[in-house]
Amino acid sequence: MEDSFVYEAKGPTLIIHLPKEFDHHNCRNLRYETDLLMAENYVSRIIFDFTRTRFMDSSGIGVLLNRYKQMKAGHTSFYGACPQVMRVLKVAGILGLMHQYESKEEAIYSREV
Repeated sequence: MEDSFVYEAKGPTLIIHLPKEFDHHNCRNLRYETDLLMAENYVSRIIFDFTRTRFMDSSGIGVLLNRYKQMKAGHTSFYGACPQVMRVLKVAGILGLMHQYESKEEAIYSREV
């Protein structure tokens, strides 16, 4: 489970629990699987769970940006990023695009604008 993605649907919200290493080795699977989930279901929000993630490379940033663009009419956010991942998100400009939450519950029940 440490190297795999886990998906959780709560109504129109898709929660993606990211693996310990979010890199080029597993990004193709995430793209493919989330494309299928989004095609089969109405998804208006994506929440990325970084609680297990300790490493992310530029491929991970690419996936985040791609999902952000796909959700133009919806919302994309994240929670649980450790300091190392937060530095990568900040340098990549993700913090200006996606809202950060402290917990899964806060992310799910927020009223993003």
